[in-house]
Amino acid sequence: MRLPLTALLCVAVLAGAKPSVATAGEGPADRIYRNGVVFTVDGDHPSASAIAIRAGRIVYVGDDAGAAAFVGPETTIVDLAGRFAMPGLVDGHMHPLDAGRMLLQCSLDYDSLTVPEFQRRVQGCIDASAAQEPDGWLEIVDWFQESMLPAGTKTNRTLLDALKTRRPVLIRSSFGHTTLANTRALALAKLTAATPDPADGKIWRDADGEPTGLLEDAAQDVFAELLPAPTPAADLTAAAAALDAMRAQGITSFLDADAPVESIIAFTALQKAGRLTARGHFAPVIEPAEGVNPEAAVARVRALAAQYDQGAADAAPGITVRNAKLYLDGVISAPALTGNMAEPYRMNVGSADDPRWVAGKDHGPAVYFPAAPLAAILTGLARAGIDPHLHCDGDGAVHAAIDGFEAMRKAVPGADIRPAIAHAEIVLPADYPRLKAVGAIPVLSFQWEKPAGDTLGVKPYFGPERMKLIEPAGFLADAGVRIAFGSDWPVDKLDEWFAIQVAVMRTNVPDSPPEYRGRLGADPGLSPEAALRAATMGSAYALHADPLIGSLSPGKAADLIVLDRNPLTVPAEDIAKTRVLETVVGGVVVYTAD
Repeated sequence: MRLPLTALLCVAVLAGAKPSVATAGEGPADRIYRNGVVFTVDGDHPSASAIAIRAGRIVYVGDDAGAAAFVGPETTIVDLAGRFAMPGLVDGHMHPLDAGRMLLQCSLDYDSLTVPEFQRRVQGCIDASAAQEPDGWLEIVDWFQESMLPAGTKTNRTLLDALKTRRPVLIRSSFGHTTLANTRALALAKLTAATPDPADGKIWRDADGEPTGLLEDAAQDVFAELLPAPTPAADLTAAAAALDAMRAQGITSFLDADAPVESIIAFTALQKAGRLTARGHFAPVIEPAEGVNPEAAVARVRALAAQYDQGAADAAPGITVRNAKLYLDGVISAPALTGNMAEPYRMNVGSADDPRWVAGKDHGPAVYFPAAPLAAILTGLARAGIDPHLHCDGDGAVHAAIDGFEAMRKAVPGADIRPAIAHAEIVLPADYPRLKAVGAIPVLSFQWEKPAGDTLGVKPYFGPERMKLIEPAGFLADAGVRIAFGSDWPVDKLDEWFAIQVAVMRTNVPDSPPEYRGRLGADPGLSPEAALRAATMGSAYALHADPLIGSLSPGKAADLIVLDRNPLTVPAEDIAKTRVLETVVGGVVVYTAD
């Protein structure tokens, strides 16, 4: 492969880079990349111009002259022509089976919509599946509820009831925490004014107590038994579609951060068929109701690990089940406000036209796991060698998670457990050093660190001082906290390079509406190098996979990507334009750009 050089890259600085050679094995390399700019993410050998690969692993990282010793008659030599190569991205938090399914469903595409636009798009989905009238369920996905226009627009079932259909209709928020249902769907689910809210969910109601159609978190579960279940064949198709999208983005490893057994089964089937093109890590969920019996909850996860985890990782991609997911709260964004906050959300005691925001009393729902069962579950997971992965959106939930980790560390001192906190959209500054002390790893969705409907929509509920702290990647990094990256796909579109740009700039796209321009909050953001490290070695460490992946180092699996530009040196506003030219997993080329 010969790639054209489109920009002069500073290869000369690599001349003094010390070569690094694997000690195991001899003989020529299968594949050599040379004449490039190689960002290794290896502290001992940070830069190079050449990489040699044998049997799916890296055997050499250094200069071109050193790589020549690995050339044999069957060696494939790739001239990078000054291009940039780096480790494959490790996405430390996504929902790939759901994402694959959504790629195959009618979608609102995360667009900002007015009510008339919203209704026209939904009607289009109804018309496109008219053969399902009058009783076939319709699910529509990727609704960016927080970005409805104008800002603050509230929705209810009447918007759906006005459309031309008799079918039960569900609109799924892209955040995954909210569903809007029409009256037919509510009736089939037997949701009425007398239906109580679940402990870890909310049914929005009108002045008479009747459901409005908006359901939060566990309140959505009433539809699970009514919807037709995806078939195993459909799940295989969805998993394959997800992998297609991943390799084009340069993702070589992922964590399914809410892994149903169907997801593990589907990706395992692809792996056994030789079609797994990214390393799959899976975190089964422990539900809040399981807190009444922590030992049984941990035993269930251990049983899944015993059944599906494939043991020691090899150069070829495989399957691990060594994480467990717990939800401690919902989302801080309006109108849900289901994130647990240390200080209550503010409230409007004026009118919509003449608002007057004052201190409120609502902290959001209580943390879904009380302190004692949370500590017991975390301790049980640690003793089983399973890393906990906790969803915490609000600073109250983050604080509760740290308390649980402290109890875990005290009960199981010295255990190599790497607890993760997903999202951490706001963290009490006093908890920054506590995160570092307990070794907790915030897995952050960088693309949220910009002015947008979801972040600015919470501004009146937070007030100016708390808004300075929102999306604290830079604050946490400056405090010495190890951070990782997770896209949370399909909560957002899968666009890793836009997310990395936002981590650096904390701004939205240039053509965003005027109210969404400028920087978000007071956080300083990350350097390009820090953002790339979080999306490689940071997530690899969180997944306990750093001995195999996360850097281009001799002995590690040859997971690497070739890019059309150097994201460390291009103007920050061009990082999002990065195009992946080639993705390699375990020494095998799994993607080549057209």
